[in-house]
Amino acid sequence: MNEFFAAAMRKATQLTRDQNLLEATRVIQRALSGGDRAAPENPVRENGRLIELQAEPAPKTAGFEQQADTPYTERKKTRPLGEVLANLRKFAHDFPQKLPDNLAAPLAKLRGRAPVVPVPAGAAWLTRSFACEAGTRDYKLYIPSPKGAEKRPLIVMLHGCTQNADDFAVGAGMNRLAEAHGCVVAYPNQVIKANHMNCWNWFDPKDQTRDRGEPRIIAGITRAVIEELNIDPERVFVAGISAGAAMAEVMGVTYPELYAATGIHSGVAYGAATDTASAFAAMSGANQGRGRGKGRKAGVRTIIFHGTSDRVVHPANGEAILDDFRASVAGEESQIDGVAGGRAFRRTVIADASGIVQVERWAVEGLGHAWSGGSAEGSFTDPQGPDASLAMLRFFLKERHS
Repeated sequence: MNEFFAAAMRKATQLTRDQNLLEATRVIQRALSGGDRAAPENPVRENGRLIELQAEPAPKTAGFEQQADTPYTERKKTRPLGEVLANLRKFAHDFPQKLPDNLAAPLAKLRGRAPVVPVPAGAAWLTRSFACEAGTRDYKLYIPSPKGAEKRPLIVMLHGCTQNADDFAVGAGMNRLAEAHGCVVAYPNQVIKANHMNCWNWFDPKDQTRDRGEPRIIAGITRAVIEELNIDPERVFVAGISAGAAMAEVMGVTYPELYAATGIHSGVAYGAATDTASAFAAMSGANQGRGRGKGRKAGVRTIIFHGTSDRVVHPANGEAILDDFRASVAGEESQIDGVAGGRAFRRTVIADASGIVQVERWAVEGLGHAWSGGSAEGSFTDPQGPDASLAMLRFFLKERHS
């Protein structure tokens, strides 16, 4: 690639590290369209200041490892440049142009990487496949070591964009908790041919509908696990992060009899988007008021985690889901302020007239677009803050589904 394009990508990478994703997208769009660095009619600006895109010497680093500046300085480990490029592609995926091969190659390498999932003695980490008329998906299955004859809960975990089952399992740390509490965990894997960023297509109308598209596949995987293993049908849950969280929302809306509760981390309300353009608007916080308050939600208990510093999916989305419950649940609302893992949080709870908590929202101060309290070995995690997996598991197992 030419010097101008290389400089543009370096600038976009820095903007992404600074979570200035809108400007990063503009830089990419200009570079992909072959913009001239001297073209005064199409300047690239950051906070109103003209950005000079000049060729820079190649960074002195081996492979694709560079030290991230923000928001993950607390991790004290390097982040792969391939991940940054993947994040940039996520915000440029609707452009007609393709990235050059020498940028696509690092992305392919990243997709091939997967951290090692620890499996204690007696437990199992299995690969399964499910097929139906809507399509085929592989999924990973964590089966804890035997804990007795009691029927086990099942948690279906949906990864975010650019992730896979192994990455999400290590990052969220749900398997460790599942081992302690005797839960089975299923991790459906999205495929590149369905979405080249490995995102679940939560914004596509056919993938928002019962018995169609990806909801049919995920529900099919859930039922297959219930039938294969000794699963308690009253304790089946679905959770996810980002695009996976939005798809978990879809599953709770379209299959309320199958799932007892949903866990939404950095996600978007059901019905907030119906195409790519409205998906970007929803992520920015512009499409609020289009979700479950319109009557599209049917009594599925929900726990929400969202960082106040999330610049990928605006925190207004978590607030919108909470507002939907405020409009539909006649009950008592309470708030608790606290600190966990070095981060302050506000926990809002709404219980119905019988005292059953229908929604619990955690607003975590300073948290970006990352799984709260997750492991730095996975992508899109923040080791600081309250443990989202632990909070979700507690919420899930507190009540039984009827």
